[in-house]
Amino acid sequence: MDEHHATTNKANWDNRAVLHAKPDTGYKVQQFVDDTTRLSNVVEFDVPRLGDIVGQRAVHLQCHIGTDTLSLARLGAKVCGLDFSSASVAAARSLVAQTGDDVAFVEANVYDARDVLNGHYDLVYTGIGALCWLPDIARWGVVVASLLAPGGRLFIREGHPILWAADESIPDGPTLRFPYFNRGSEMEWDEADTYVESEEKLSATKTFQWNHGLGEIITALLHAGMVLEVLEEHDSVPWEAMPGMMERRELEEWALKERSGCMPLSYTLIARKPVR
Repeated sequence: MDEHHATTNKANWDNRAVLHAKPDTGYKVQQFVDDTTRLSNVVEFDVPRLGDIVGQRAVHLQCHIGTDTLSLARLGAKVCGLDFSSASVAAARSLVAQTGDDVAFVEANVYDARDVLNGHYDLVYTGIGALCWLPDIARWGVVVASLLAPGGRLFIREGHPILWAADESIPDGPTLRFPYFNRGSEMEWDEADTYVESEEKLSATKTFQWNHGLGEIITALLHAGMVLEVLEEHDSVPWEAMPGMMERRELEEWALKERSGCMPLSYTLIARKPVR
């Protein structure tokens, strides 16, 4: 990512972090303080797929304000979160200072993760809405593989690239309008709203994003020497991605109402670094 794209996106995420860390937003951070057993809805959704992670050394890439990160710690992992947004890292550190969870946070670009993190990990975790901010997914795959110990695994829960290609503003939707395939050029956006409940608007409104199809993501991991173990597509996503067209399920998952099942909305992917 060149400096222009990185600076613009960082300003946007610094802005979002301030809004998202407020007690009355969709992240509901105060609930993690009041209930030290609470897990984020994203992590709780995938608990059966995560399995036992007690004692595992884990790193959460693109961790934002740390609600998923501390949830992994509450499942027993020894976790470090990494994010390029200084405001996100500050909010995450403030949150765990209040909750008492033993989680460290590092400010760095995901492509620099190998340079700033020590040792190797049993688990590399990436959550919803992360990969679309990365222009080079092949480079990301190499970074992930370099972070993992032999036998360690990558665990992703992510918005489906077919969802990123849909235009939620077109009525009677879902309608495909935006690129599914990454042709090397960014998509430029200018939006004042964020994706969770917030009475405030963003002031740093411009962003650059890149969609990556499943084939591109999986190929990047295979080329980095990883072995694919699980690819499970879901008909729900943990936010109201298409307002007015969706209904809420348990764990704040949202699914299409009239056309439920016509398209995947998110996926869980697990890949492992082989033991040589």
